[in-house]
Amino acid sequence: MSKAQPLPAIVIANDLLSGDVIFLGADKWELTHHHAAVASDLSAAESLLARAKLDFEANRIVDPYLVQVQIAGDGTPVPVHYREKMRTRGPTIRRDLGKQAGL
Repeated sequence: MSKAQPLPAIVIANDLLSGDVIFLGADKWELTHHHAAVASDLSAAESLLARAKLDFEANRIVDPYLVQVQIAGDGTPVPVHYREKMRTRGPTIRRDLGKQAGL
């Protein structure tokens, strides 16, 4: 990583086929941030990003990057910045469709 990454962090990307916002979990990509793998140190953050880049190079995902999170009382990683908070909620139009319909 070229610049200091605020920690803890998770990896966020988009699924290449569906366009869904996805989050790197312990062993697979997740549709919600609730099960995202959390990096609490620089080495773990670099490792998560390296795993994501393998899927990027295999044309499964687009634009993987690290996102600073806070850990909620229930253990859920919650993005700190507004843009990523919005991405966890799904599209802001037609709230009756997509993953946001179940929230």
